[in-house]
Amino acid sequence: MQSTPCTVPLPAPKAEVGVSADSVAAGLPIPPIERIRIFSPAQWEDFVLEWADSLHAIYGLAERCGGAGDMGRDIVAYDKTEPTVWDNYQCKHYKNGLTPSEIWVELGKLVYYTYREEYTYPRRYVFVAPQGAGTTLSNLLKRPKPLKAQLIQNWDKHCRTGITSTAVVELDADLQAYIDSLDFSIFEAIPPLRLIDQHAKTRWYAARFGGGLPARPVVEPPPEAVAEHEVNYVRELLDAYGDHLKSHLAIVDDLAPHGDLHEHFNDSRLEFYSAESLRAFSRDTLPPGSFEQLQTEVHGGIKDEFRGVHSDAYRRVLAVVKTARFLPITNHPLKDRLSLLDKGGICHQLANDKKVRWVK
Repeated sequence: MQSTPCTVPLPAPKAEVGVSADSVAAGLPIPPIERIRIFSPAQWEDFVLEWADSLHAIYGLAERCGGAGDMGRDIVAYDKTEPTVWDNYQCKHYKNGLTPSEIWVELGKLVYYTYREEYTYPRRYVFVAPQGAGTTLSNLLKRPKPLKAQLIQNWDKHCRTGITSTAVVELDADLQAYIDSLDFSIFEAIPPLRLIDQHAKTRWYAARFGGGLPARPVVEPPPEAVAEHEVNYVRELLDAYGDHLKSHLAIVDDLAPHGDLHEHFNDSRLEFYSAESLRAFSRDTLPPGSFEQLQTEVHGGIKDEFRGVHSDAYRRVLAVVKTARFLPITNHPLKDRLSLLDKGGICHQLANDKKVRWVK
């Protein structure tokens, strides 16, 4: 049988309006609220730890306990002023909002292990899930007495054999009396949007969700007097100038008769403070070690020039810093926030850390 040709024209595909080069290269951006839903359970715990670790006003230490032997604790955060006081952030990465049936065993673990004095009862116990708590659980967490009563009702079904694989935990009179004595108002669930909003203020956010770094603050000029944290690189510069002049320079004031060297010294301090400002910016916006990676990259890029033949140490400084300024930094997250002053300043930071010695 011959097929009849379709006489209805197929609609032409509609072009997306406002498609950018970035979206063609990488696809449309995924909003953070959607991205957290595709995290693995381990990534979800990392995300929550990053958030908890950033709450420096509240916590002195936040650490991850998740895994075998955690005894029902995922992210533990200790009070800043009272280190024996702690909060537990229980991470649950499910496709839907949390339900009561998904938390009974977690409450059972808390009861059982604090009853056995494996650890103390926390100040707060917070469920964190990418879909938050479902309506039923959200309402129940606001009612400590019914929450406690329902845990007792569900003990045999969810907790008796679910707490540990090495024992059956019977709800005997002593354990029930212990449950009755506990404060169940400590339980809550944090909305995922609030978590994301607070995480956005951390140094981890850009690396995890993208979107670029914020604008860099204006670099403050150096103080008139040399600060204590500048002593090493300043000494290195004075020794380099002395090698050039063939005379010892004991203090910065000895540069006064040497206009060009004094100007170079002031420029070097501007570079150093610019790099220090970049270090602080990196500390606030990127994971630990990011700035040190940049220093390592610059250090590697200047080594050949540093090893080269120079008439004196001052000429070595000039050549090395010039080389640093022209280094192509193409794959570091700070590349779009990096200035020529920063590159020169990193050379002085390396001298300050005694990784570079201008006088051989």
